[in-house]
Amino acid sequence: MPMKQTGRKVYKSANGKVVDMDMLRQKNELTVAVGNARVNARGDELGPGGQIVRKREDVMKEYYASNPSVKEEKPIAQHEKDLTDDWVEDADGNFVKRG
Repeated sequence: MPMKQTGRKVYKSANGKVVDMDMLRQKNELTVAVGNARVNARGDELGPGGQIVRKREDVMKEYYASNPSVKEEKPIAQHEKDLTDDWVEDADGNFVKRG
């Protein structure tokens, strides 16, 4: 199932370093997932040699077509995303609270 976008997930590690979970997820979305599901981190089905056989969008389209009782999740509107995004990036590349 597609994940709801709830805003940026930015955490501080025990050493005080900033960890942006969304950026980390996007950077590694083509990495093969651990386990026997034969998918990458994005959700694309993989074939021999790690080649993409079916994209995530096609898998989701087929799922919603075969399960009409399940409602498709809609992306968050831009104005709603701006309201939930309390963190902004400053000139040094650090994330700070808005305002």
